[in-house]
Amino acid sequence: TDADRPEVVEEIAVRVAHEDQVAPTADILKRLLIRTHHGAKDYEIVIPAELLAQSQRTQRLFNIVMGSIAAISLLVGGIGIMNIMLASVTERTKEIGIRRSMGATERDVLAQFLLETVLISVIGGLIGIVLGAIMAKAINVFAGWDTVISPASMAVSFGISALVGIVFGMYPARKA
Repeated sequence: TDADRPEVVEEIAVRVAHEDQVAPTADILKRLLIRTHHGAKDYEIVIPAELLAQSQRTQRLFNIVMGSIAAISLLVGGIGIMNIMLASVTERTKEIGIRRSMGATERDVLAQFLLETVLISVIGGLIGIVLGAIMAKAINVFAGWDTVISPASMAVSFGISALVGIVFGMYPARKA
C-alpha cells in the first residue's frame, strides 16, 4: 500500500500566478519529470486549460452531429409532407374543379393547399416542441444533466417547421 511506501507521490498540484505562465511551467515540469524518471512515462501531466479545450471540441462535434441529424430529419419530414400533399391534390381533383368552376382563382387554390401544408407542419412542429420539452425534462430527471429550453429556441423551431411547410408545400400547391 502507499502507507508502506512513503516515497510514492500520488499527486502534485502546481499553481501559477498568471494564466500565461501555465504552458511554460508545464513544459518545464515535463522536462524535469523526463529527466528525473529517466524517460519512463509513469506519470501524467494534466492541464485544466487543455481539458477545457478538449471539452469544447467535443461539444462542437456533438453540435455538428446533432445539427446534421436535425437537418436530415427536416428534409425527410418535408419530403413526407410533400408526398402527402401531392396525394391529396390527386385525390381532390374534383373538389379543385368545382372550386374553380365556382369562381376560385388559381391563387385561391394555391393558398388553400399551401395553408393546409403549413398547418400540417406547424402542428408537427408544436408536437415536436412539446416532445422535446418532455425529453429535456426527462434527461434532467433521469441523467442529472442540466437542460435549458429557451423561448428563442422554441420560436426558431416553430418558424423552421412553418418554413418547411412553405418550402415543401409549394410544389403540391402549384400542382393543384
